Amino acid sequence: MDLVVGASNDAVKSLVNKLGSLLAQEYTLIRGARDDIQYITDELASMQAFLNRLKRAQGNHDEKRLDWMKQVSEVSYDIEDCVDDVDHRLSGEPRGSGILVYLHKKWYLVTTLYARHCIATEIGNLKTRAQHVSERRMRYGVKELENNDGGPAGAIAPGDIIAPPPQLIGTTEPVELEDAKKELEPWFTEEGLQRFLAIVGFCGLGKTTLAMELYREFGEKFECRAFVLASKKFHLPTVLSNKWAKPITPTLRSLIKQVHEQQSSASKNDLVGIENRSEEDLKKKLADQLKKKRYLILIDDIWSVFAWENIRDSFNKKNEKGGTIVVTTRFKSVSESCRRHQGHVYEHQPLHDGYSYGLFLEKISSVASDLCPARPINGGVIKKACRGLPLAIVVLAGLMASKMKSQSKTNLDDHLAQVGEDLSKFHCYDHLPPDLKTCLLYMSMFPKGCQISSKRLIRRWIAEGFISDKLGKTVQESAKDCLNELISSNLIRAVNDSSNGKVKSCQIHDMVLEYIVSKSSDENFITVVGGHWQTPFRSYKVRRLSVQKSDGKEKEKVERMKLSHFRSLTALGSLRALHSTLHKFQIMQVLDLEGCKDLSFKQLMKICKMHQLKYLSLRQTDVKEIPSKIGRLESLEVLDIRETSIIKLTESVDKLQKMEHLLAGNKNKRHALKLTEGITKMMALQTLSGVQICIGFSMELLRALQNLTNLKKFNIYKHLSSCSLKYLAIDDDFMGFLDTSLNASQVPPEHLHTLSLPGKLSQVPKWIVSLHNLEKLTLSLTSLTTDTLLVLAEAELPELFSLIFSLDSTKRDASVLKILHDNTLKSGGMIFVPSGGFTNLKLLCFAAPVLPPLSFLEGAMPGLQRIELRFRMVEGVYGLENLESLQQVHLTISSQAPEDARTKASQFKKLASKIHRKPAPSVVLDEYNESSEQK
Repeated sequence: MDLVVGASNDAVKSLVNKLGSLLAQEYTLIRGARDDIQYITDELASMQAFLNRLKRAQGNHDEKRLDWMKQVSEVSYDIEDCVDDVDHRLSGEPRGSGILVYLHKKWYLVTTLYARHCIATEIGNLKTRAQHVSERRMRYGVKELENNDGGPAGAIAPGDIIAPPPQLIGTTEPVELEDAKKELEPWFTEEGLQRFLAIVGFCGLGKTTLAMELYREFGEKFECRAFVLASKKFHLPTVLSNKWAKPITPTLRSLIKQVHEQQSSASKNDLVGIENRSEEDLKKKLADQLKKKRYLILIDDIWSVFAWENIRDSFNKKNEKGGTIVVTTRFKSVSESCRRHQGHVYEHQPLHDGYSYGLFLEKISSVASDLCPARPINGGVIKKACRGLPLAIVVLAGLMASKMKSQSKTNLDDHLAQVGEDLSKFHCYDHLPPDLKTCLLYMSMFPKGCQISSKRLIRRWIAEGFISDKLGKTVQESAKDCLNELISSNLIRAVNDSSNGKVKSCQIHDMVLEYIVSKSSDENFITVVGGHWQTPFRSYKVRRLSVQKSDGKEKEKVERMKLSHFRSLTALGSLRALHSTLHKFQIMQVLDLEGCKDLSFKQLMKICKMHQLKYLSLRQTDVKEIPSKIGRLESLEVLDIRETSIIKLTESVDKLQKMEHLLAGNKNKRHALKLTEGITKMMALQTLSGVQICIGFSMELLRALQNLTNLKKFNIYKHLSSCSLKYLAIDDDFMGFLDTSLNASQVPPEHLHTLSLPGKLSQVPKWIVSLHNLEKLTLSLTSLTTDTLLVLAEAELPELFSLIFSLDSTKRDASVLKILHDNTLKSGGMIFVPSGGFTNLKLLCFAAPVLPPLSFLEGAMPGLQRIELRFRMVEGVYGLENLESLQQVHLTISSQAPEDARTKASQFKKLASKIHRKPAPSVVLDEYNESSEQK
C-alpha cells in the first residue's frame, strides 16, 4: 500500500506550501481566521514529518495506519479546496494608498462580508477536523513502523546469506537460456582482464534468472564471487536526485562480507567496525580483498547511472588476474554507461511464441501434473496476455493451476480470461520514488492501447501539480526527466519518435495499466468509468475522473458521485454522461475533452465558470467559437483548440496572463487562428502554434509580438523571427512570401532548435548557416538542389539531427513541377549529395508526389542511420552503399502510384537489401493512401 503513504505525503506537502503562500498574502479575513490558518499549517507540517518517516520505512502498514493516512489525505484535499476558494473569492482586494483606494477598500469589505464569514466558518471547521485527525492518531495508537516491520533495505542479515530476489506466487523462472549463455560464455572464461557485462530489458523478462544461471554455471572458475541486490540496498529518496546519503555503503559492506567468508585465512576481527566505516574506506577494503584474486561480482537491479558509476569505481583496475562484474538493469542509460567503459551490453528479449507456449505447459504441469491439458490450448491468448515475458507466463501458469485445483472445470481456455485479471502483480512499481509513482498512476486516466502524446502528458502532469521544482531546471525539463525515467524503467514504452529523435508518444503495457488502474482506484486517486477494466464505484469524493465510454450506465454512475471536489476530468468521445453535471465542477483544474463530438456552446459557457482551470483541451471537437467569457479563466495555462473550426479568439483573452501554451490550427482543413491584439498581450506564452498572419496585417500588431519574450515555439503560416524562439514554422501556402521576405531578415533567431519552411522556397536563407543549435530542419522540396546540399554540408550545424525535404501532395500544378525540373537540370540531371559535412545527421527524409533523381557520393553523410522516401513517382536513388552508417531504409509509395513506379520501388528495395555490410540495413516497403490526405 505504498500509494497511500506517497499520496498522503504529497497532498500534505503541496498544501503546506499553499497555506504558507496564503498567509503571506494580505487578505482581509474575519478575526481569528488567520490564527486558524497558522494552526492548520503547523498541524499539517507535523503530519507531513510523520508521513515522511512512514514513507521511508516502506513496510506493511496495518489497517489503523492505512485508515489514518487516508483521513490525512481527505482533510488535506478539503483544506486545499478551501484555500483555492479564498484565493478566488478574495483576490480582488484593493492594494495601495490614497483616498480612492481607501474608498474602494471600504466597498470591498462590505461586498465581501458574507464571503469572508463563510470562509472563516469553513476554516474553523477544517481546523477542528485537522485537530481531530491528529488526536485520533494518538488515541488509537497509530505508531511508526518498528525496525522489524520494514525499513530501508540497506541492513544486512547476519552471515549475509545470498538469497534470490523476491518471486511472485512462489514460482521459479527457468526459461530457455542456452543461446544467451553460449553468447556470453567468453566473458566468464577468458582471464587477465577486468570485464563489465550489463544485462538490460523489461521488468519480468528474466534478467535476474539469466544472471544467476551464469553466476552458478561459471562461478567455480573464479577464486571468489559475490551477489548483491542493488535496488534493495540503495534506499533512494528519489531516482532523479543526486543528493544521496551514503548511497553505496550497504552494497560495499555486503560485498566485503561475502568475499571475506571465502578467504581461508579470514578472521572475524577483520570486520570489526565495518558498520561505521566511510564509503572511501570501504572501497579501499574491497579493492585490497580483490587485489590478487580472480573474482565474479553480480549486482542485480541497478537503478541509476550514478549508482553504477560509483560502484564501478570500487573495483581494482590493476588486478592482474582480472574479474567479471555483471549488472542487471531496466535502464538503458545504465547499460550505455557500461558500454562506454569497454563493457558489453546484452539486451534480453521476450520469448518467441513457441518458447512461451512450452514454458506455460511446463510450469502448469510442474505445479499440478494432473491438470496437464488433454488438448492444445489457445496459444494466442497466452501471447496476447503475456507478450513473451517469462515472469508473466510463470505467474499465469501458477494462477491457472491454483484456480483449476479449486474448481471442477479442467478446460484451460475457460480460465484464461479470468486469470488475466490477476496477472499484473508487478514488483517493478514498488521501487519507484513517490513522484514517479504519482506520474505513472496518472496514466490510468488513458484507455488500454492508447498512444499518449508526450507533450500532452507532460502538460497535464504540470497542471496537476505533480512536478516539483528542481534546482537548475524548469518544470518542463523536470517533467521530461520523469517521462524518460519511466521509459528507461520499461514500465512504459516509446511508440513514436519525432524526427529530432525525441519521444513523440508513449504507451503503457497492458499488464502495467491493469495494475495501476486497480491501485489508483483502491486509493481514490483516479476513478475510471467505462474503461476496459471496471473499477469499483466509490461513494466518497472523487478527485480525478476518466470517462472512457459514455452510455446510460456510465451517466448513472457519474450522477451518483460527489462531484463538487473534482480536480481533473478526461472524457473520451462523448460528454453524454456529463451533460447535466458540468455546472458542479467549480474547482476543476484539468479538463481534457479531446475528441468529444457533442460539446455545445452552452456547455462551453459552463466551462468558463471553472475559475481554477489550468488545462483545457478542446482538440478534435466540433467547437466553432469560444465564448467571450473565457477571459474569466485567469489561471489557464494550456488551451488546445487544434483540429477544430475556431479561427478567431475574443479580445478578452488578454486577461489570460498565465497562458503558456496556445495550440491552434487545423492542418486537414488548412485553417489557422487569426493573430489578434489579445494574443499579443499573453505575456507568459511559451508556445504559439497554428497562427496565420495575413497580407495587410498591422505592422504594429507584428511588432507587439516582440514583447512575448518567453516565446520558445512559434508555428505560423507567414514570417516572423524573434531572438528567443526555439521553434519556428512558416508555411506561405505557395504565395511567394518566403522568397520575398525570409532572405531579407538580417537578425536570424539564433537559438532555434527546429526550423520548418515547407512553402515555396527557391533557395535556403543565407543566415541558416549561423543556426548552431539547430536540431531539426524541414525545407520545401522546391529548394532541393546540389548547391543547397553543399551549403548545408559546409555550414557549421553540429547539432543537426534530422533533415527533411517535403512538398504538399496537393501542390502538383505545372509551376511547381517546373521548379523541380529546373533544379534537376541545374545539377546536370541529378541531385548530388556531397561528401563530408552533416556530422551529426541521423535521419534524412524526402516526401513529395514526385522525387527527383538522387545520388549519394562517397563519404556523404557519414553518420546517417535512416533514410525515408515517400513518393508517388521516383526517378531513381543511387549510391546508398556509400552511406557507411546506414541502418534503415523506409520506402512509402502512394496508393495512386503507377505500375512502373511500383516496379522501381521493388527493384530499389532489392538493391538496398544487397548492400554488402554487416549488419546489412533493413528495408521496409509501405503504402500510404494519398487520396485520403487530399481531403
